Amino acid sequence: MANDTPPPPRRLQTELVHGGTLRSEFGETSEALYLTSGFSYESAEQAEARFTGDEEGFIYSRYSNPTVRMFETRMCLLEGAEDARSTASGMAAVTAAILCQVKSGDHIVAAKALFGACLYVVNKLLPDLGVECTLVDGRDLEAWKAARQPNTKVFFLESPTNPTLELVDITAVAEIAHECGARLVVDNVFATPVLQKPLELGADVVIYSATKHIDGQGRVLGGIILSDQQFIDEYVHDFLRQTGMSLSPFNAWVLLKGLETLVIRVRQHCENAKSIADFLATRPQVKRSIYPYRPDHPQYDLAQKQMSAGSTMVAIELDGGKAEAFAVCNAVKLFRISNNLGDTKSIITHPTTTTHQRIGEEARQELGITPGVLRLSIGLEDVEDLKDDLAQALKSF
Repeated sequence: MANDTPPPPRRLQTELVHGGTLRSEFGETSEALYLTSGFSYESAEQAEARFTGDEEGFIYSRYSNPTVRMFETRMCLLEGAEDARSTASGMAAVTAAILCQVKSGDHIVAAKALFGACLYVVNKLLPDLGVECTLVDGRDLEAWKAARQPNTKVFFLESPTNPTLELVDITAVAEIAHECGARLVVDNVFATPVLQKPLELGADVVIYSATKHIDGQGRVLGGIILSDQQFIDEYVHDFLRQTGMSLSPFNAWVLLKGLETLVIRVRQHCENAKSIADFLATRPQVKRSIYPYRPDHPQYDLAQKQMSAGSTMVAIELDGGKAEAFAVCNAVKLFRISNNLGDTKSIITHPTTTTHQRIGEEARQELGITPGVLRLSIGLEDVEDLKDDLAQALKSF
């Protein structure tokens, strides 16, 4: 007699290894890499049915691809989203997630504390296209309320912020957005889907630079937009299909392999980062050690409320400005000087002269990005070796 009892729901780590897998007739154990630009059809009638949508199936890898679809499906299982579309980079995801739902004459509200390229999109590109943008202090809920207009369509934020690890109350901002009929788009790259679930907190759309923790080993570029089925169908799908911001199958395959170890890596990253943040707080050369799960963080309570750990990132501020910051960058041996993050290798970044160089001095000062600020992406090396490396570097001035 057949057993009709449905299997129990699978837990997160299992889904990250097995979720969404499409196997060919060869029964491969690893996900197949479908390096093809197009697909053939058994008949002209089938081709017509694929293009009209009457039959499910793949048409062209710019639209969708089996390897890419496996990545999107697995990310949905991780995020708790109904559907997703992947993109060629994180910034492609940011740009598409906003542009697909606005038109000339619309208005968006965005937090001031954004990655430099994100600021370009909301404060330069969109206004050039006739979409007005109001920037607010993301921590100030009254500022979000005051910025709303009758034509406001989108709220946009990142939390924790890059690079100073400020937090925004996602649930509260979502409620403010929904009161005026706007959607909240959250860039969740610093928290990762392991530590924070914006959709559960009230956000409508979540975006990632999969280049960061999802790959986690500095190999490929990628991005993804996750939301409910209606938003993906009505706004994202055709926008990406026609504009060509598609993720390559090879990069999707690499990202799939990264997802298998994401939870394990992020947990260790966070354990190392907390230890490094506590260590740096004791160094006399360090003016501030910034980490959301340290009790001295001004938004510690909010971090405890909406994140399950304090992030893989640490920021510090040195009294001596750029000279001391450069001295540390040039003295470290294990940390790599780079503008990437979320890698197994620890990375040190001077935002004033790199990632946030183009936003201008006035904007940097307003965001607390002083010349003495360093952003540390904490890797998977032995944490004691990382402490030793930072200790000797801090003695270089």
